[in-house]
Amino acid sequence: MNSTTRFKLSTMMFLEFFIWGAWFVTLGTFLGNNLKASGSETGAVFSTQSWGAIIAPFIVGLIADRYFNAERILGVLHIVGAVLMYQMYTAADVSVFYPYVLGYMILFMPTLALVNSVSFNQMKDPEKEFANIRVFGTIGWIIAGLLISFVFHWDSPEGIQSGLLKNTFLMAGIASLILGLFSFTLPATPPKVAEGSIKVRDILGLDALKLLKDKNFAIFFISSILICIPLAFYYQNAGLFLADIKVSNPTGKMAIGQVSEALFLLAIPVFFSKYGFKKTILVGMLAWAIRYVLFAYGNADNLSFMLIIGIALHGVCYDFFFVSGQIYTNSKAGEKVKSAAQGIITLATYGVGMLIGFIVAGYITDMYKSGDVTDWKMVWIIPAGIAAVVFLLFAVLFNDKTKAEIEVKAI
Repeated sequence: MNSTTRFKLSTMMFLEFFIWGAWFVTLGTFLGNNLKASGSETGAVFSTQSWGAIIAPFIVGLIADRYFNAERILGVLHIVGAVLMYQMYTAADVSVFYPYVLGYMILFMPTLALVNSVSFNQMKDPEKEFANIRVFGTIGWIIAGLLISFVFHWDSPEGIQSGLLKNTFLMAGIASLILGLFSFTLPATPPKVAEGSIKVRDILGLDALKLLKDKNFAIFFISSILICIPLAFYYQNAGLFLADIKVSNPTGKMAIGQVSEALFLLAIPVFFSKYGFKKTILVGMLAWAIRYVLFAYGNADNLSFMLIIGIALHGVCYDFFFVSGQIYTNSKAGEKVKSAAQGIITLATYGVGMLIGFIVAGYITDMYKSGDVTDWKMVWIIPAGIAAVVFLLFAVLFNDKTKAEIEVKAI
């Protein structure tokens, strides 16, 4: 890969995740404070991510893999996304906001697969080269958070009260337009499939469902769905929670989670090879429970360190569960269904699991909210309990003795 191609792919990744981090982290705060949304309404808005994840395989499988170059579809989706983002910027009511965010997420979620396709198509050795490109996505997410908190101060108490958080949609929309136009300069990534009949089973990767005949994989699959219920609480409520209890620069501090994610990613191969899949994923599950207990009992004053530790645990929560789960899935699937197996797990977690999670999180938040006051202790204790139950079920029921051949290059 030459330096020009590397620069283009790195810029693509930076903008892709800058866009997501520019508005999604503060979405809960914006909905609760600016649009006066209830917990259930907030849950419905966040669930658009899940609907996008469910619909994404159809867009990629029916269109990107058969008819058009991936980079061109990427460009079109982001340009249309910029228009929808501007509509979200101008929306003054949840009922007006919702259709636009739903449309946006249906278009955005497929781009996560498209940027990977464009990248892999240019790599001779993806296992060695991809991480160096993908890391710019994490940097983009972090930079977005730092700009919101430390440069523009949109998430300060004054900024929130003045309605400045809506500017995050404008910033994301501008970045989306830039990436949309920039995408047409990316290296060509032609369709993978040009002929043959379209089969829904191939698009959805249903052949990978045969893996569920394996009892241990089935337990892992179900656990993956269940653990995404407490995960949804973090995405939906963390930003709102930190702003509500008056933590300074909450969005910038939440970027610590992405730094942690990048660092713990390096520890996965060592931990996985030394302790195996079960212990690795159990650590990830336990981290969710611990993180929410820290959120429940921490505060913005003398116990603020508990909140920082909870945010920093994101690397353990995400990497030790999701990344190790991807490695395990790869080791269990045969060559013919490896991609399909990963797709099924993604559909189960970001689709079904988090869809249920956002609904539950909205319901729980409403249950423990009275007027403008939220009992955050209970809002966090409940997902901590759910994570603990999933931890125990997985610890007792999962008993896969086979040792997958895991190497550092698997990451």
